[in-house]
Amino acid sequence: MEEQSAFEEFDVKSNFVRRRSLLPVWIKIFIWLFFFTGVVGAFILAFGFFMKNTELSLYGLETTEPYSLTGILISFLFVFKGIASYGLWFEEDWGIKVAKIDAILGFIICGIVMIVLPFFTKHFMLRFELAVLIPYFLKLQKIEKNWIRI
Repeated sequence: MEEQSAFEEFDVKSNFVRRRSLLPVWIKIFIWLFFFTGVVGAFILAFGFFMKNTELSLYGLETTEPYSLTGILISFLFVFKGIASYGLWFEEDWGIKVAKIDAILGFIICGIVMIVLPFFTKHFMLRFELAVLIPYFLKLQKIEKNWIRI
């Protein structure tokens, strides 16, 4: 009688595909960037009281006060982006869904900054982030079925 190895599953499965391989290089670069900003966002939420004149900006939202409403929102967005990056990089089942929510949230915030804020600030801003968010969301849509299947 032949004894089976506990690692035989890994030896036999030669067509193993990682979810990470579904992601293009440019998304992998942004994943690492947002890992870093996620950590920075958590650090700002924890120790922002000691930081004066810290410039924060994301999606057209800008502030120099970490504990203002805008500063806390930006920090939470950075942490959320870090969570989405974690889910994608470590191939979590929920990773693709959280990343899509992150992209949709980016669309909404950019839309508010571009459409609503000009009525209050008297100047229009066209947000460059949309040029990255649109292909990001479309790529996530494209790979979602394979992500779930793997």
